[in-house]
Amino acid sequence: MKRDVNLPLTETAYYILLALVESAHGYIIMQNVEELSDGRVRLAAGTLYGAIENLLGKGLICSVPSDDVRRKVYVITQKGKQILYLDYRRMRHMLNVTDTIFNDWEDNNEKN
Repeated sequence: MKRDVNLPLTETAYYILLALVESAHGYIIMQNVEELSDGRVRLAAGTLYGAIENLLGKGLICSVPSDDVRRKVYVITQKGKQILYLDYRRMRHMLNVTDTIFNDWEDNNEKN
């Protein structure tokens, strides 16, 4: 199976895509990413807008009309949802394999 060039997502891109399941502007995206990551990911404006430009260029997000002309609003695209889901499945697989190995280690340590 050919690997998608958009994978793996960076942690920042992953959380931005997740935050854009509902449309939002920059400040809301920053707040949502921080909340979704339990405070582990805090985006500076420059980092956020660099990531937004990258995600726009890849067609993973798009801008949508806004009532406030001062703010650009973005939302995840169908392609973005597909990539987000593929990365979720990739990480799920890694966690399942790791769980199996750790469980084997724990079983072996209990026997020794």
